Order: sequence, then C-alpha cells, then structure tokens
Amino acid sequence: MTWEAHSFEAWSRVGRSAKGGDLHSSRPRAAGRSSKRAIDLLIAIIALILLSPLLLIVAVIVKISDRGPVFYSHTRIGVGGAPFGCLKFRTMKTDASAQLAELLQNNPLARSEWEATRKLKDDPRITAVGEILRRSSIDELPQLINIVRGEMSLVGPRPNTAEELPRYGEHVWAYMAVRPGLTGHWQTSGRNDVSYEYRVSLDVHYLDNWSLGRDFVIIAKTIPALFSQRGSY
Repeated sequence: MTWEAHSFEAWSRVGRSAKGGDLHSSRPRAAGRSSKRAIDLLIAIIALILLSPLLLIVAVIVKISDRGPVFYSHTRIGVGGAPFGCLKFRTMKTDASAQLAELLQNNPLARSEWEATRKLKDDPRITAVGEILRRSSIDELPQLINIVRGEMSLVGPRPNTAEELPRYGEHVWAYMAVRPGLTGHWQTSGRNDVSYEYRVSLDVHYLDNWSLGRDFVIIAKTIPALFSQRGSY
C-alpha cells in the first residue's frame, strides 16, 4: 500500500472513531443531511445552467492563454476521509509543481510562508488570467460539479489535502463529519488573511452549530466577501 493510500485509510479510521464513533450520527443529523443534500443538488444544477455561458467563456480564455489544460483536479479529503478530485479552472502554469519545489528550496521566506499556510501571497506560478480568476473566485465555480456528484456541499469547511489534516489535531472529526463546502465561515471571515488555527475553530463552530438557516446566512455573506476580495490569493 502506498503512503498516500495508507494516509487516506488512517484518516477514515479517525473519522469513524471520533466524536462518538460514527460520523453519520454527528450533526447534521439524518433529516437535516437529507434536506441539505437536496438543496445542494437543486441550487448547483440551476447555477450550472445559468452560469454555463460564463463557464464556457472562461474555459476558452484559459485554453488560449497558454494552451494548457482548462481544468485542474487536485486530490482533497472529503466526508468520512474519502479522497476526491476537487475541480478548479486552472490558474497556474503547467510546470507549477517544479516551480514550487525550486522556489521553496531557494527562498526561505517563501518556504516559511508555505509551511504556515500552504499558500503564497505572491505566487509566481499563477498566470495572468489565473490571477483574475482567483481574485474573483471564478476559478472555483467548477466545484459545482463536485456538488452535483455528491463530493461537496454549497456550505462547509473548505476542502483540505491529506497533508493539511494533521493541523486539525483532535478536531479532525469536525472537518470529516460533513462534505467540504464551496463556501463557508472561512470565506466570509478573511480567507487567507486569518491563521490556520482560527480556520480550524471556524470549522468546529460550524459543525457544532449547524442548521439550514445558518447555511443560508453564510451564502448571503459570501457575496459581499467576494466583492471585497479580502484574503483572496
């Protein structure tokens, strides 16, 4: 078994054993989960239909900007510890992985920032088109497909990688008890401008206080947060 597969299995075990032994007994409970899923599916399908002209235009622009792939699928951890391919419009150069390795090796400040947040505020890998897509969060619209496929929700913790989950410590159950979200408390609270510890506390608070009403409040707060572009890089 590869290290990656072992990690996924380990996280699944943690998720099953955490907070009472069964993720499916955690909030949202059965009736709430069903309603949340139905709303997710309905809104995501309608959004995909209404936004299809925009999605097509963006896809063409991304393709002709540097002839690389239109979409980028990155492995993230979903509900119950199951891995899935989180979709985005590609915003980075095609050799982004090699550029990152070289940058982290030669730039101690960048390496420190990456280790702290898994982000780079001034990321040289991002294309000119990608910068615009990230600032507007349009790059994340393909995740509506993840919602339709049942891998994500409209509202929830942002999708994390296996490498990020140890940062949750004993609170990892709070992340894996629900589907990752297209938006959530993190997006409306400063995004990359807040610490990872605060991000974890937001996810724990979300699970402990979940309701459909709170989901709609978060969705409503997302719109002004997108226009402010605070922490969007």
